[in-house]
Amino acid sequence: MTTTKNEYPDVSSLVDEKPPGEGVVAEADVTRDGYHPSLSDRLKTGWGRRIILAIAVGVLIAGPDLIGDPTRTRQWAEYLCYATVAVGLDLAWGYGGMLALGQGVFFGLGAYSMGMYLSLEQVEPGQLPQFMSLYGDNDKLPLLWRPFEHLWFAGVAAVVVPALVAGLVGWLVFHRRIRGAYFALLTQATALVFWLLLIGQLKLTAGTNGLTNFSEVFGHNKYDPSTPEFLYYLAAGALLVALVVARHTVNSRYGKLLVATRDGEDRVQFLGYDPAKAKTIAFALAAGMAGLAGALSAPIIGIVAPDQFAVLPSILMIGWVAVGGRATIYGPMIGALLVGVLKTRVSESHPENWQYFQGLLFIVVVGFFPGGLAGIWRKLSGAVSARLPARGGSADEPSRAPQTLATSEVAS
Repeated sequence: MTTTKNEYPDVSSLVDEKPPGEGVVAEADVTRDGYHPSLSDRLKTGWGRRIILAIAVGVLIAGPDLIGDPTRTRQWAEYLCYATVAVGLDLAWGYGGMLALGQGVFFGLGAYSMGMYLSLEQVEPGQLPQFMSLYGDNDKLPLLWRPFEHLWFAGVAAVVVPALVAGLVGWLVFHRRIRGAYFALLTQATALVFWLLLIGQLKLTAGTNGLTNFSEVFGHNKYDPSTPEFLYYLAAGALLVALVVARHTVNSRYGKLLVATRDGEDRVQFLGYDPAKAKTIAFALAAGMAGLAGALSAPIIGIVAPDQFAVLPSILMIGWVAVGGRATIYGPMIGALLVGVLKTRVSESHPENWQYFQGLLFIVVVGFFPGGLAGIWRKLSGAVSARLPARGGSADEPSRAPQTLATSEVAS
């Protein structure tokens, strides 16, 4: 099967629109008389998505005023960075079926790209960061660091380098049909290698100490009360960009092909498509979003160290998506924000118990709520709608389940 007019033709007939593990009404379900659509179904329409996005924009804009405290504002800016990572990871795992346990690698590449620029911003032209004076053997800036004297280069590299690395890894891995648990283990091993590499390159990365002492952040004094708000809006803008890109990607013909690949890779390949290419693009997009979030996390957190991008943080990123709900875009965002808030609150009151609480949370979600928060929302909205009178019926008449039409029937 060849394609000439469009690289990604309509493959809706191959797509199971239901999120993985969820028996919910799909977007392709067509309302017929007697069926009262749930609020969850209504929000899946074009207007529903616009309403959700408008609410998200409004809340993000009002965030600093609602939070009030500069310290809390900085913490929420950090949570927004995590939410950006989760949105990208949902593209790879939720819609593409790629369980990536090494997303911290791409987050770290973005963070180190911006951290190198911030380290050079703290010193006079021609001077070296302090750690280079301790570990270096010359008084010249390493060649690798020189382009990062420019903010524009650091910003571009933070997104492009992770995307290129992911694209290369994806091209090598997916064309060899490595998937499932083997792909997950491979990405986890990549995170371990990346962590060891960062620790071993003292002259370039400062080893386990990492890059620190960012007193100046994009021309703003770190201790200025307005700086947290400035960083918050940068992180909020990055999250909105990620949401728009993810939603556009999912709704495109390529998005349909990606979901079809997740649900039946062999079937997609038999019909003449290239599932490896579809998965590689999603993997690269997710890496680019992680790199963008990592770049913004450097000035927000104030340190870029290897332990932030090791194996365990990468697994935690998967937890954000699981808590929020896969293949929902907004669910992983909420999951990342919720886990971030809980981590801060529990750590402040019971610092020794946070790890246990976090583990219990993930066990409960995986064991009892595999659809995450989004799955709970769908069930609740469906239960409420079932008690409402059906369209054109009475309150005593039970609403009938929707009848799902075949794609060919919808098209006609």
